[in-house]
Amino acid sequence: MILTVTLNTALDLTYDVPALVPHSSHRVTALSERPGGKGVNVARVLTALGHDSVVTGFAGGATGAVLRTMLAALPTGPVAVTDALVPVAGDTRRTLAVVDRATGDTTQFNEPGPHVTADEWTAFLASYGELLTAADAVALCGSLPPGIHVGAYAELVRLARTAGVPVLLDTSGEPLRRGIAARPDLIKPNADELAQLTGSRDPLRGARDARRRGAHGVIASLGPAGMLAVSPDGTWQASPPAPVRGNPTGAGDSAVAGLLSGLVEGLDWPDRLRRAVALSTATVLSPTAGEFDRAAYEELLPRVGIEEHADAA
Repeated sequence: MILTVTLNTALDLTYDVPALVPHSSHRVTALSERPGGKGVNVARVLTALGHDSVVTGFAGGATGAVLRTMLAALPTGPVAVTDALVPVAGDTRRTLAVVDRATGDTTQFNEPGPHVTADEWTAFLASYGELLTAADAVALCGSLPPGIHVGAYAELVRLARTAGVPVLLDTSGEPLRRGIAARPDLIKPNADELAQLTGSRDPLRGARDARRRGAHGVIASLGPAGMLAVSPDGTWQASPPAPVRGNPTGAGDSAVAGLLSGLVEGLDWPDRLRRAVALSTATVLSPTAGEFDRAAYEELLPRVGIEEHADAA
């Protein structure tokens, strides 16, 4: 199974409006509600790809109860999402995505999340250690809720490495800076996050710098331009066949699911990147985070372009 960690889970709300106009009232034409947070989105995509996944992190309060009820109601079959969230006293946050149908743009509002106590963090660490014993890979995803120390992801990376479990880190800012020093197998920043980490606006230079700082492999999301992978095995850029418009929420999480599933299946780097870019693009075409347009994914997968850089990683 693949373990996903979402320390700041969320109940994701998506509103569709005909046009988003500041300082005015809006009639919502469609509403969707989903269990969310980056790692939860990753887990849902993983199951759609045929991999058992376990979701851990924190959930609490009325919103957390709704989230866990929704997780329990997800379809089950040969594979499933298993809820291993640790309860907290505080209330799980909500996120709101407002999709402007006139332009295709999405405006996102993210609440901060519950305060996590020292005892709650200790309980999570005990559960995480047990879950690692059965994991084929682990994804550490998203922001830190209040109360969690900034080096939390570095601690979780070290525990995964000690257990011999490949670990992907997908966060930003100081948690990423601290986490990368613990030498994760993969990091997946977007171009802005990579620039903040390294000071370089050139993704290739920034990815190489991030590897020198401790990451074994770096996969940089380049938005509509696709993804760049810099690894010990080489350097590749994958590009979708054409730009698409839609809701980008969750596209990066689908890419993480593609990368981790490809790792577990033993795919080579070009095929991992093809899967990640096709999934990311198909997620933009889906109305809600944590889901992708299956027909679009299957049509896009063989059409993703791969360019190998001749110079060394």
